[in-house]
Amino acid sequence: MLVRVQPHVAFHIFTAEIDLWWRRGLKYRVAGPRRGVIRLEPGIGGRLLESFDTGSGPRVVTTGRVTAWEPPARLVFEWHAVNFAPGEKTEVEVRFEPSASGTMVTVTHRGWSRIRPDHPARHNLEPAAFLRMLGLWWGDLMSSLREHATASA
Repeated sequence: MLVRVQPHVAFHIFTAEIDLWWRRGLKYRVAGPRRGVIRLEPGIGGRLLESFDTGSGPRVVTTGRVTAWEPPARLVFEWHAVNFAPGEKTEVEVRFEPSASGTMVTVTHRGWSRIRPDHPARHNLEPAAFLRMLGLWWGDLMSSLREHATASA
């Protein structure tokens, strides 16, 4: 997806401004309809986390951990869906490549072959249908990133 800002700006928006562009609602956030905050801690070992208030107090959910931090070109983090068992994880790689009119941002979410076929995260979909749904999900998020970057430029 093309973002009309330079790679270092796109990387900054993806990481430091993640709460401003990551869509809200149950489809995208653990907090669902509640007001929550998503943060990505910089550097290797940093967490992708969401914090929000519940009826019984604050809750923090760690969705990922950074395994590669290479500004402004590349970011990789483990992904732990809220319904993953301990040890279950996938991997998200985000590349920021310069182009004539900005930055090409490419998201690759891999490792789903390690998650059992009947896992609830797959929504009872056959593999090809699940991967299409996942691609559309990330596409929605990347559209939101582009809109935020355009508004910020």
